[in-house]
Amino acid sequence: MVKKVLIGLLALMLVGTALLAGCGGSPDNLDENVGITITDMANRTVTIKGPVERAVAIGPGALRLYTYINGTDKLVGVEQIEVDSAVGRPYNLAHPELADLPVIGQGGPQNVPDPEKILAVSPDVIFSTYGEELADIDNLQAQTGIPVVELSYGEVAVFDPAVYDSLKLIGQIMNKEQRAQEVVDYMLGCHADLNRRTQDIPEQDKPRVYIGALGSRGSHGIESTRGNNTLLNAINAVNVADETGRTGSFMIDKEKLLAWDPDILIIDAGGLAMVQEDYKKNPGFYRALTAVKNGRIYRQLPYNYYTTNLDTAMADAYFLGKTIYPESFADIDPAAKADEIYSFLLGKPLYQRMCQDFGEFAQIRLD
Repeated sequence: MVKKVLIGLLALMLVGTALLAGCGGSPDNLDENVGITITDMANRTVTIKGPVERAVAIGPGALRLYTYINGTDKLVGVEQIEVDSAVGRPYNLAHPELADLPVIGQGGPQNVPDPEKILAVSPDVIFSTYGEELADIDNLQAQTGIPVVELSYGEVAVFDPAVYDSLKLIGQIMNKEQRAQEVVDYMLGCHADLNRRTQDIPEQDKPRVYIGALGSRGSHGIESTRGNNTLLNAINAVNVADETGRTGSFMIDKEKLLAWDPDILIIDAGGLAMVQEDYKKNPGFYRALTAVKNGRIYRQLPYNYYTTNLDTAMADAYFLGKTIYPESFADIDPAAKADEIYSFLLGKPLYQRMCQDFGEFAQIRLD
């Protein structure tokens, strides 16, 4: 009789264990060889086996997104472009230890990944933004035998839903889901705040703005601008370049700037030296602009370097808001806001360090 009772109790214990497993136990109880299956930003199904202990991030901006979520923890290699210079890239400034990691390829938008160097550091996952073609991503995965997770900056990068989804993917794979959600919520909060401050300003009260000397695969002069500019859109500003109907980065004929004659001229610090040099050669052109006559020329920090530095771009948006609508941003100190953004995303206040290379948010003269 006792034997039958013991057998019965054992059976009940086994059934209970099976039921607990079926109801979803702690992740610590999962078979580490099962891993997770995700859909990446190229709509590919990718399975990563076991917990990720070693990772690399390749391609324009991939490492930046990774550092927002996981710092440099579990990174085992970086591209050469990431160690050549930290100028203009706050995530490199925040993490000088990146320069001590093994080099896994040249990097840069014109270069393809190096499978052999990636294999040499044995990552468990490759985060990538190289995949302009699905075949390229699949080929890298086939060559290395390592899961490749494609990330994306979307169409506009700053405040783009694709960025939020990419950050959440990194969080899911690196077991940093809470941090990823906090980063996404912070960016959404900034976007909402910028809109709230400016959405009710009457159109007739809005100055007409031109942003020139924007970087795009290098530095450019006053002719380089952007249609459908995300930063100006975020503060509901009037961008004279939108009159062309073009979107994204493009070059204008300088005479077009005279025709537009904006009230406010914003110069990106990355191309400011080229604008100043051009001013020396053609002072009459610049002096004919209303913004120059009235001293309404301002410098923003450059945010395009190995694709968009989201942190700097967000800081620029607040500076632009303060410059264009001072009353709506009366409580904002752009320098302090920049440090808040850098600190939240990268763990360090980096505004003064950026100013060492590019100058402060400021009203400027060209002569």
